[in-house]
Amino acid sequence: MSAMPRERGHDIGAAALGEARLWLGTPYRHQASLRGVGCDCLGLLRGVWRGLYGAEPEAVPPYAGTWAESAAPGTDPLTAAAARHLVLVPGPLAEVVPRAGDVLLFAFRRHLPAHHCAIATGDGAMIHAHDGAVVAEVALTGWWWRHRTGVFRFPAGGSGQAYDDPVATVSLTPRTSMTLRTVS
Repeated sequence: MSAMPRERGHDIGAAALGEARLWLGTPYRHQASLRGVGCDCLGLLRGVWRGLYGAEPEAVPPYAGTWAESAAPGTDPLTAAAARHLVLVPGPLAEVVPRAGDVLLFAFRRHLPAHHCAIATGDGAMIHAHDGAVVAEVALTGWWWRHRTGVFRFPAGGSGQAYDDPVATVSLTPRTSMTLRTVS
């Protein structure tokens, strides 16, 4: 697949999943985002975005492997970036069932910000990149479910609402308080 305009009613989730599956087998490389050559979890997400929309929505600054652990207290940079460019799936997180193509965020410790992202397959699995492995499709086991911090959808056409269901948008203030607004 390549960057293409999205028409109303086009299943952006299926397109995102298709893009993610093109990355299967790509080796893990910190900060990289080149299909078949190397990527990390964010690089995978960036590559899927480019496949769907073309250019990335913002430049990603260099980051260390421990960036989430060293984020300023009270901040969540990955969630803030997701909120700027993706559409939050509303509802209590424990009740949200990811659809194919949804973006999943995870924190490895409850007191830390989100540190990992993946693309849901919609059938109890996800595609992700992690240190020491290649991009793979793996089961969303109980461990992963317990560490989820957010579920987002790619917007239809690069901005606006994803899918046809009402969803919420998120605005993060500098103090990371959230304002939710449902869009129909």
